[in-house]
Amino acid sequence: MEQAKIEVIRWITDSWWAYFDCLDQRLRLIHKASLQGLERKHLTLRTRLKRLTRRTICFSKSVAVHDTIIGLFINQFFFADKRN
Repeated sequence: MEQAKIEVIRWITDSWWAYFDCLDQRLRLIHKASLQGLERKHLTLRTRLKRLTRRTICFSKSVAVHDTIIGLFINQFFFADKRN
């Protein structure tokens, strides 16, 4: 994570023993409900952004197109007004 300049503030995991050896325990949160919610978000992203899969007809080789589509989706999915 150091190369990507991403600061990890929390690891959300289950109670699998391998995480004990690999992760800083001060940053680790063992909480099944939080982990399931996070996995649900990732599955939604993968399912709704099928254009990231090369086998689809709408696949683009342009990084700019991928960045734009992902940004628009995240904006709509996480920040759009859900009252409608």
